[in-house]
Amino acid sequence: MKIAVVGTGYVGLVTGTCFAETGNQVTCVDIDVNKVTRLQKGDIPIYEPGLEVLFDRNIAEGRLTFTTDLKEGIKGAEVIFLALPTPPGEDGSADLKYILGVANDLGPILENYAVIIDKSTVPVGTAEKVSAAIRLNATVDFDVVSNPEFLREGVAVEDFMKPDRVVVGTTSEKAKKVMEKLYAPLVRQGNPVIFMDERSAEMTKYAANSFLALKITFMNEIANLCEKVGANVDDIRRGIGTDSRIGKRFLFAGIGYGGSCFPKDVQALAKTSDDYGYDFRTLKSVMAVNDDQKKRLLPLITEYFDGDLKGKTIAVWGLAFKPYTDDIREAPALENIKALLAAGANVTVYDPEAMDNVKGLLPDLTYCHTAYAALDDADALMIFTEWPQFRTPDFDKMAKLMKEKVIFDGRNLYELEVMRENQFTYYSIGRESVDSKVTA
Repeated sequence: MKIAVVGTGYVGLVTGTCFAETGNQVTCVDIDVNKVTRLQKGDIPIYEPGLEVLFDRNIAEGRLTFTTDLKEGIKGAEVIFLALPTPPGEDGSADLKYILGVANDLGPILENYAVIIDKSTVPVGTAEKVSAAIRLNATVDFDVVSNPEFLREGVAVEDFMKPDRVVVGTTSEKAKKVMEKLYAPLVRQGNPVIFMDERSAEMTKYAANSFLALKITFMNEIANLCEKVGANVDDIRRGIGTDSRIGKRFLFAGIGYGGSCFPKDVQALAKTSDDYGYDFRTLKSVMAVNDDQKKRLLPLITEYFDGDLKGKTIAVWGLAFKPYTDDIREAPALENIKALLAAGANVTVYDPEAMDNVKGLLPDLTYCHTAYAALDDADALMIFTEWPQFRTPDFDKMAKLMKEKVIFDGRNLYELEVMRENQFTYYSIGRESVDSKVTA
């Protein structure tokens, strides 16, 4: 099939590359000249494990191309994906100006029937708005389909190539047949393509992400209560996660969710409910709790240093909102670092992928080439991202580098007994603290 993907951000680039890998001819379109030039030269602007191999192969074999010319990019395309930003407005609503702008541009340049696919996460009713915008100037038939993405950063290629399910919103039998053909190579093992109407598909994406955000936030509230009653959140996670009605995933306590999806989608669904006159109280609680949870370690480190962080050197491991990505959108690390700087602390940081994305936002940090370099002469370590290389460090080496053997862990990377054995003072989420002065 001939496919066009409008937008070469995270979703667009993964979508285009993966569909090229299944043998399609894919043209990706973007108005950013510098980005398109980089892509044409084989330079990927995002970090996503496994993407580079597919990207290089499909460019080399001529199935994946890039252009800034929308008319050239969609020429002869049977399928046109809209993978464009939908940033949240001040009121939490999704901004559709990029999608509707492209929809307006598509009308007069469509030359053949095509299925226009909303791949971006969009509010209920967007497919109708896109269709109306195209129809103003279109001279050929077309269909608009909602096909939300369910990609997890860090495993997006695997998610795309082996999807749990594919959700397609359309009431057109013609579009349905095109979508069945498009996704047939990806669902050969029997995972379903679930067809529904456009509004239900749009709501499905928001419902899924909001439910997962709710699950994370509930577990964080349990963790906070555990600290007060003397329970261990890790034991509780295992105790409830083996219940098949609940499941094991998204039960790890920590300092809140971030990234490009959960914060934006929860806000957007809450705004939609307000627009329709429904008070979605659980979602509002999720947002409020998550905002507080991100700052959960700040009172602990402030109290540890007797209310005075001025002149203290705080090492930070992890800047990305999650491992295996360089995405820093809504990352808990950033808010905490800003608070540390405001309190007069010096901050040294290490992240294996995300540091370049932070340097422009926070130039006053000391960026280190290794995790251990960040610990040199540090008064404390704070951990914000659960990168695997942080899980089994050399604690003896850490002790020699640091002024004080104290760790504030927002991701519960270490067992309490390990901290006792290595005589570290250790604070985590939903578990008792370890005091090296007592255990030494």
